[in-house]
Amino acid sequence: MTRAPSAFALTRIGQISVTVHDLARAVAFYRDTLGMTFLFQAPQLAFFDCAGVRLMLSVPEKSEFDHPGSVIYYTVDDIQGAYATLSSRGVAFLGQPHRVAKMPDHDLWMAAFKDLDGNTLALMSEVRGE
Repeated sequence: MTRAPSAFALTRIGQISVTVHDLARAVAFYRDTLGMTFLFQAPQLAFFDCAGVRLMLSVPEKSEFDHPGSVIYYTVDDIQGAYATLSSRGVAFLGQPHRVAKMPDHDLWMAAFKDLDGNTLALMSEVRGE
């Protein structure tokens, strides 16, 4: 039995995360050695622009994130709606959508989940103030 696809689909990669252990050293390497465009820094995080896709350097919050590899972040306009839709499709999120950084013109929200092989994926959304 096949289901008709719904209108919602993940299509845009907004961010890729790289695990680092010394954030200051990593920022200097990516910014000064590699010449990447530095965007901003939040506690335990630093962000760079790669032609519209963000590279996030991240000190692992939990042991499950402390490994070489990348997390693919999908940009969504409505993180709460995307969370609800994917949850209803059986996606097991690691937590509720939450704000990770407060910026001058928006808040950065994220929600992580696992694929069927245990790879971490995530939603991200820039939520504008009301």
